[in-house]
Amino acid sequence: MNIDNLTIGQIKEINSLLGCNSGARTETLSSSLTGKYVLVRTRNEGVNAGYVEKADETGIILKDARRIWYHRPADKSISWYEGVAISGLSSDSKISTTVERKVIIENYSITQCTDVAEKSIKEHKSHEQN
Repeated sequence: MNIDNLTIGQIKEINSLLGCNSGARTETLSSSLTGKYVLVRTRNEGVNAGYVEKADETGIILKDARRIWYHRPADKSISWYEGVAISGLSSDSKISTTVERKVIIENYSITQCTDVAEKSIKEHKSHEQN
């Protein structure tokens, strides 16, 4: 067999026999949320909200990101930041202004927001420094 005369189909067949990836990208758990509005919780960066631009085991990039300094859910019957991801922010929550892009390089957890929570977080008044 002359390698210069192989067809694309034959190359794909050889790749599959060898267990080679045919070029298809494998999706990670975190990258499956690309484009979604989420809350990201980290040890050093606290809780941030934004659209997932890119995410993998090394970190996450958020678009239109806001840091949430103090949070309580709008619906007081559900608690913690998961409650915020469901019902949005209470009026006494404290949140930063929006930044175009934020890169977080550390371990993180992602909680997808409902449409109600996304609207609440995006429209919440930024907390002013004294």
